[in-house]
Amino acid sequence: MRWEDFRTSSNVEDRRGMGMGGAGGLGIGTIVVLGLIGWALGIDPRILIGGAEMLNGGGSGYQQSQPGRQGTPQDDAGRFAAAILGNTEDVWKVVLPQQANKQYTNPKMVLFTGATRSGCGGAQSAMGPFYCPLDQTVYIDLSFFQEMQQRFQAGGDFAYAYVLAHEVGHHVENLLGILPRVQERQREVGQSEANQLSVRVELMADCLAGVWAHHSNQRWQSLEQGDIEKAIRAASAIGDDKLQQQSQGRVVPDSFTHGSSQQRTTWLTTGLKSGSIQACDTFRAAKL
Repeated sequence: MRWEDFRTSSNVEDRRGMGMGGAGGLGIGTIVVLGLIGWALGIDPRILIGGAEMLNGGGSGYQQSQPGRQGTPQDDAGRFAAAILGNTEDVWKVVLPQQANKQYTNPKMVLFTGATRSGCGGAQSAMGPFYCPLDQTVYIDLSFFQEMQQRFQAGGDFAYAYVLAHEVGHHVENLLGILPRVQERQREVGQSEANQLSVRVELMADCLAGVWAHHSNQRWQSLEQGDIEKAIRAASAIGDDKLQQQSQGRVVPDSFTHGSSQQRTTWLTTGLKSGSIQACDTFRAAKL
């Protein structure tokens, strides 16, 4: 992927190496175990960790973090993340008004190591990258890219860019008003239906990541041979069915929160081919 010439975003806050208090007195081992349990069962690890914090009497339990470093990070991984974020800004500020008649406001991105504080509560590396709609910020420990390579054999610049663009896709959903409506509905229904709504949100974000890549490639010729295959491999590797099979030896579709490998690759490909936000409407799709 040709990303070196992308404009780097100024909306990156680098908190790496700054240190952070533990969550409500929970040990890092406990946090990692809860993260793995949530991942295996299809439950948001933040829910489990938050519940453990309350049982532990810690409340939110996070010490106030010091403001991170602003500006372009100087290391390769940090510069890559800032460049991808900058390119998503350049694409969505054009595409969102054109296709959805909505102005695009840039999200922020926080780079951290181990743990930090977010507008949605404590952030842990074990949770993986996530988007917090309350502060409109993407949080990521960049060691996740190493995990993709070593654990899932799903490395490559475009595969990593897909992960970042997926989280920015949630920001687009938020600007479209989709996330608030889904979260309100999830509070009204049972766990199984809430999970199904979550799957639709995640698959739409996969598709929107593809929409970004489509327009980025049209304007900057950013994709190289083999890039799309690497991103599809990454989407397939982190499907709920594969993760559950690997972790617990069985698949429980009712507990899916992100979609199967086939669904994730299908919707990413839909966005890549169409470049259309409308084509990503998983909530109107008869079949996921």
